[in-house]
Amino acid sequence: MQKRATITSKGQITLPREVRRMLGVRSGDKLLFECDGTGVRVRPIRNRSTFSKYRGIGKPAIPSGRKDIGNWLRQTRGE
Repeated sequence: MQKRATITSKGQITLPREVRRMLGVRSGDKLLFECDGTGVRVRPIRNRSTFSKYRGIGKPAIPSGRKDIGNWLRQTRGE
């Protein structure tokens, strides 16, 4: 895939939509630029779990954390 972008006077670029989708990035996400002998590699910086944005959208009574969820499941199942 080949896409073009223009650098503004402030050194900013707009990533084409296909590139953003391929990298899985959105507004506010951070990118890492790595230079090697053949060129520059761009990759997203992942500081948090991919699923962290979904945490807590289920039942509000379910606690967070592996141990607490295990306890909640045992109580729910009557174990």
